[in-house]
Amino acid sequence: MIKKPGSPIEGKKPYNPNEKRSGKNRRDQHAVIKKETERRIKKISIDEDSQMWQKSEDVGESEKIEGRNPVLEALNANRPLNKIVIQNGQNEGVMKQIFGYAKEKGIVIQEVERSRLDAISETGAHQGVIAYTAAAEYVEVEDILNKARGRGEEPFIVILDEITDPQNLGAIIRTCDAAGVHGVIIPKRRAVGLTAVVAKASAGAIEYVPVSRVANISQTIAALKKEGLWIVGTDPSGDKPYHKADYNGPIAIVIGNEGAGISRLVKENCDFVVRIPMKGKVASLNASAATALMLFEVVKQRLN
Repeated sequence: MIKKPGSPIEGKKPYNPNEKRSGKNRRDQHAVIKKETERRIKKISIDEDSQMWQKSEDVGESEKIEGRNPVLEALNANRPLNKIVIQNGQNEGVMKQIFGYAKEKGIVIQEVERSRLDAISETGAHQGVIAYTAAAEYVEVEDILNKARGRGEEPFIVILDEITDPQNLGAIIRTCDAAGVHGVIIPKRRAVGLTAVVAKASAGAIEYVPVSRVANISQTIAALKKEGLWIVGTDPSGDKPYHKADYNGPIAIVIGNEGAGISRLVKENCDFVVRIPMKGKVASLNASAATALMLFEVVKQRLN
C-alpha cells in the first residue's frame, strides 16, 4: 500500500507536537526533523515507483533513447522499439507525430507523470519522452510461417503467454534454436520484450529465432488454427502426460506465465492441454525447463 505524504509510516510513531525532540539545541532538532522527513519522502517515492512499474509492465532492461527528435528519428528509421514512455498531456507538435507513428507501427505507448520520466532519465534531457529499444527486430507471424514453408517443413512454433522474466525468455529462445523451432510469439503487454538481458541469456540465439510480438494471443491462436496448426497448451490440469500426446504435423506449443501458468482464455482456445508429471514437492517447473521438455519431445517424435 502506498503511503501518502503526511501519513504515518509503518513502524514509526505518529508525530506528537508535545513530545520533546532529540538534539542538543534548536539547530540539532531541525536537522533531525529534516533528515527524518527526507527519509519518509524517499520511502514514499520508492513505494510509488515500484507500484507504478509493476502496473506499467516494465520488465527487463533496454537501451533508452531520450528526447523528442531522437525518438522521432528512431521511429522514422524503423528501429525496433519495445515501448515509448510519454509525459501525460503531451500530444502536440513533434509529440503528436511520435504518437501517430508509434500507433501505426503497433508500439506500446505508456503515459506517465513527468516525475517518473525524470527518475528513469539518464541524460536529464528527456523532453517528455523516452523510448526503450529492442535488442532485435520483431517479425510478423506470417514471416514465421513463411520460414517453415521456405524450408519445406511443418510449422513448429512456441507461444509464450505473459512470460515476465528476461532470463527465462532468453533461455527459452536458446532452447528454441536448438530444437529447430521456426519462431516464437509473445504478447505486447504484461510480458518481457527483446531486451539486452534477454539477448545475453539467449547466448546469441536471438539472432536466429524470429520473435513476433502480438496484441492478442487468443486471436493469434485462432489465426494459426486457420493455417492448419494444432495448438497444444501446457498446464498441470492437462488431459494427458506430455509424452503421451502426438506432436506430428504443424504445431504450436503454448507455455504459460512463471507463476500463474497459461491464462483461462488462452487455455480454452488450445486444441488440447498436456501436463508434465511432477513427483517432487514443488508444484511446477521453471518456464524455460518446461519448454525444453516439451520441445525435445516434439523433436523426438519427428525424428522417429
